[in-house]
Amino acid sequence: MTEKTDVVLIGAGIMSATLGALLRQLQPDWSISLFERLDAAAAESSDPWNNAGTGHSALCELNYSPQNADGSVDITKAIDINERFQVSRQFWSYAVEAGILAEPSTFINPIPHVSFVHGADNADYLRKRYEALAPQPLFEGMEFIDSPDEFSRRLPLMSRGRDFSEPIALNWTDGGTDIDFGALTQELLAYLGRSGGDLAFGHEVLDLRKQSDGSWLVKVRNLRTRETRTVNSKFVFVGAGGGALPLLQKSGIKEIDGFGGFPVSGQFFRCTNPALIQQHEAKVYGKAAVGAPPMSVPHLDTRVIKGQPGLLFGPYAGWTPKFLKDGKLTDLFKSVKPNNIFSLLGVGVTELGLTKYLVSELLKSEAGKVDTLSEFIPRADGRDWELITAGQRVQVIRRKGVGGVLEFGTAVVAAEDGTIAGLLGASPGASTGVTAMLDVMQRCFPREYVEWTPKLKEMIPSLGVKLSDNQALFHEVWDWTSKTLGLVAGTDNTPKHAGVAVDG
Repeated sequence: MTEKTDVVLIGAGIMSATLGALLRQLQPDWSISLFERLDAAAAESSDPWNNAGTGHSALCELNYSPQNADGSVDITKAIDINERFQVSRQFWSYAVEAGILAEPSTFINPIPHVSFVHGADNADYLRKRYEALAPQPLFEGMEFIDSPDEFSRRLPLMSRGRDFSEPIALNWTDGGTDIDFGALTQELLAYLGRSGGDLAFGHEVLDLRKQSDGSWLVKVRNLRTRETRTVNSKFVFVGAGGGALPLLQKSGIKEIDGFGGFPVSGQFFRCTNPALIQQHEAKVYGKAAVGAPPMSVPHLDTRVIKGQPGLLFGPYAGWTPKFLKDGKLTDLFKSVKPNNIFSLLGVGVTELGLTKYLVSELLKSEAGKVDTLSEFIPRADGRDWELITAGQRVQVIRRKGVGGVLEFGTAVVAAEDGTIAGLLGASPGASTGVTAMLDVMQRCFPREYVEWTPKLKEMIPSLGVKLSDNQALFHEVWDWTSKTLGLVAGTDNTPKHAGVAVDG
């Protein structure tokens, strides 16, 4: 017997959880069913140990503010990413006030975001980046630091044993955050379950078939009993991380034609020495090596998971044909179709730098990985760190001309009639997930979206407004979100060193 529902969500990660919570608030009479092949929520890319939890807001990630050929710094993408993160902060704040989310410190905590470089040319770039970003409303309070004494005061673990004869520089922002997207996902899904959503774990979606009335038949297998069931849904969202591409291909929608995926695995060093963890309290991002992809940007990350501080360093890239950490070795090969083979071949020709980088990473020994860590912690001792496998990332390959191009962002793919949509790609992903799900709703429910807009503006006061162009509104929502999310004691979260350059 075929079951009926209004919405099917595939995957129990942050994207499905966010969309489910939004729809429940906007359309409480809709029935929602979620299917997850694993036995727990947020067990793949949303798991806190499978991602850096930065709360991508371009405060410290240098790949969002590249240097132009003339030496100037392009901050367009940095502002866009930060705008999107502010939308997430507003929705989370609304969710705390509405009782959707409980104690905010379980998923978000204040932590400085820091960009770090060494070498005269890199220090010059970082000063130019600071000069471009510091006057922008969204980046108020950023500091430029090139004083060894100030560096040592703020980053003692990174300063001991460092040769300061080589110039160093920092962009420092006190108003950053660490986010446990696993805990956030679990709380959002708990709300969805409490409010009538049907959450089925240990259930794998096998097939998607479009019906003549525009609805979808979703074939699902219970992995414990091996029984299958069929659900008829008016709308399907594929938020299955690396598993999204194969499912969208099975749907047969023309919008997925030409898309491919390139899987990249990762590893992190996780600190096992509590004394070292206590000596570092910041998210410090460096620059990717020349010719290396953005996903290789090294970072020394303070994490707060289940109330406990931790320290990660990485990422170290690896490679496997799996599309999920818990996937199959045949995932990549099964994703090759007649409509995307030229995209894949085109990338194979144009991304030789990526291939070279991955080969060098695969050949790197554990001692070599410690050498990389020593650029951040000069006196690093491998005995203080354990190597862990991070989440699997599937980078988007999109058709371009007769070939294809590899993209390192996220992409929403939606059918023309709005009955199915999915999310492909990785970073900035979770941090900008609310904006991505608003995009899904606007494209798939255009009529309803107009009716939802007043409620959405209650959730997200800056909806439709660029905060970078409205300083007063930015300060208003910043103070509100900072207070509601417990990021400061009062309503004012303006960093105490507003726009300071500390020179050596």
